[in-house]
Amino acid sequence: MASQGEKRGSTYRYEFKEGIPLEDAKEALLLAVMAAESLHGRSRVQLDASFRLDEATRICVVNASTDVGRDIARIFTGYLTREFGEGAFQVERTSAGITEGEGKSAKERSS
Repeated sequence: MASQGEKRGSTYRYEFKEGIPLEDAKEALLLAVMAAESLHGRSRVQLDASFRLDEATRICVVNASTDVGRDIARIFTGYLTREFGEGAFQVERTSAGITEGEGKSAKERSS
């Protein structure tokens, strides 16, 4: 069950300011996915995780409609804050899902 303030079907949208190295943000995202694998197991992450980092728009979207996705978003936010500071990015929760053009599933990340 979703806790107060969280909605099933929600997505977190991260927008990075200019000057933030996106390669470092991508590494932080993959570290968050690996941390979620430690919590939930690799197969559950492969089945339940969905995210996309678009370098052209400097936007990352994490589907938080599952426990796995919520944990990835929390861990990713913590890594970003620690690495770059709170002013380096903006994050907002939306009810929109990840569309074909926006989303990359965990299964696709290795290709």
